[in-house]
Amino acid sequence: MHKKEIEDYEEENPGLKSDRAAADFVDKADLSGYDLSGAQMVRFEIKRKDKSINLRLSEELYDAVRRRAVRAGLPYQRFIRLTLE
Repeated sequence: MHKKEIEDYEEENPGLKSDRAAADFVDKADLSGYDLSGAQMVRFEIKRKDKSINLRLSEELYDAVRRRAVRAGLPYQRFIRLTLE
């Protein structure tokens, strides 16, 4: 972004410091004035991952999971975890 674009962005978008602030803003704001055409879904992984598993798969299933993860734009281990969730 150029300096002018950053300044425009800061003027148009509120500085939200927490999920609660963002939720409150969305609940009360008129979002029709915002260009959300470039918005993308974002998932935040907040919970600590303190357990691991070892999973044995056939090569075909492993390859299929990896291909699906690529199509989803995710690392394959995260793709598996999100599928299980």
